[in-house]
Amino acid sequence: MHPQALVEACSDLLRQVLTFEYPADAVVSRFFREHRHLGPRERATLAETTYTVLRRKLQFERLARSGSGARERRLAILGFAGVRGFLQGALSGQESDWLDACNAVQPEEWFEPERHNLPAWLADRLKAQAGDGFWPLCESLLTPAPLDLRVNTLKLKRPAAQHQLAQAAIKSEETPYSPWGLRVQGKPALNKLELFTSGAIEVQDEGSQLLALLLDAKRGEMVVDFCAGAGGKTLAIGATMRNTGRLYAFDVSAHRLDALKPRLARSGLSNVHPAAIAHERDERIKRLAGKIDRVLVDAPCSGLGTLRRNPDLKWRQSPQALEELSTKQAAILASSARLVKSGGRLVYATCSLLAEENEAIAEAFGAAHPDFTPLPAGELLAQLKVAEPPSLCSGGPDGQRYLRLWPHRHRTDGFFAAVWQRR
Repeated sequence: MHPQALVEACSDLLRQVLTFEYPADAVVSRFFREHRHLGPRERATLAETTYTVLRRKLQFERLARSGSGARERRLAILGFAGVRGFLQGALSGQESDWLDACNAVQPEEWFEPERHNLPAWLADRLKAQAGDGFWPLCESLLTPAPLDLRVNTLKLKRPAAQHQLAQAAIKSEETPYSPWGLRVQGKPALNKLELFTSGAIEVQDEGSQLLALLLDAKRGEMVVDFCAGAGGKTLAIGATMRNTGRLYAFDVSAHRLDALKPRLARSGLSNVHPAAIAHERDERIKRLAGKIDRVLVDAPCSGLGTLRRNPDLKWRQSPQALEELSTKQAAILASSARLVKSGGRLVYATCSLLAEENEAIAEAFGAAHPDFTPLPAGELLAQLKVAEPPSLCSGGPDGQRYLRLWPHRHRTDGFFAAVWQRR
């Protein structure tokens, strides 16, 4: 593709994404369906340019004000993720001079919002929570997330999977915390690998793997993944159960559960039972009340722990939306707790960075449900032989009550989990 055509395509895609009417990944996927002539390299440039602009939106918007021409074209030039020499072929002399001036701006010249590239309401909350870690966190959120894989231990051991990846010229390293994880360099095409098509590996962030590990589901138990979605954690839990017992994958979205079906077929699991429910008080839930050994509530949340992957979320979320989510989270947690039998385990989790979706929900639940005893996440992780459990936790008198993962500290998405046992 000619440089001018590729920059125009980037501009067109940004014009659609920056309305924020739909999630960026959905807009990008639709754009690619509508432009099937685009090759893999062109698609990669378009996608990464879009995500770079979303990550550094405030910084680029300030720079764009000094240029001329369409706003989206200026943003596309600033965020262009392809070879810079190729980009020069699309620029006028005036644009080239302007880009040189933009590149010469020194870090100390940025105002604070242009350094953190967060909406003011979110920056204020993260400053209050992260303290001295605020700026390292912001830096980490401006970079793409690594690609983590979970090895399906029903089919293969981690060293064998790593060896097969190496044979396919894909470099990987063991994740530092999850015993199932491999971190892959770059963004290789995995979906045609025999490892992937056979269900021996799945793409899953290391933090998400730790949530499934923390549930610690055993052989022969009855287990519920209450907000299963596309089933990444469901598959991990099913493998820990060694394909025995009964694992219900509940979600209010039949569409999301449909995405689980091909993954489930590849996994080799036969103990998973997906079921769409109307709401958290569905009749199916009532029938299982007090019968379940372990329940994972991966609650619907703001998703702000995934900003490295989904940078549009910081521009699409709002304090008002958070209030609505907090109400929903509390209701779902209370309803799912009814499933847990005496002696059973309940895990509440989110992929949010914010305390109002995490500690606040957990503490309110604990105060309202004295029959649920908190279990320190740090102790549970130590029992599971996870490395450095104190560094993964926060809260409580010894700082070990909750799992608390941060992108800048743990190289995972931002995750939270609280654990209880029913008396």
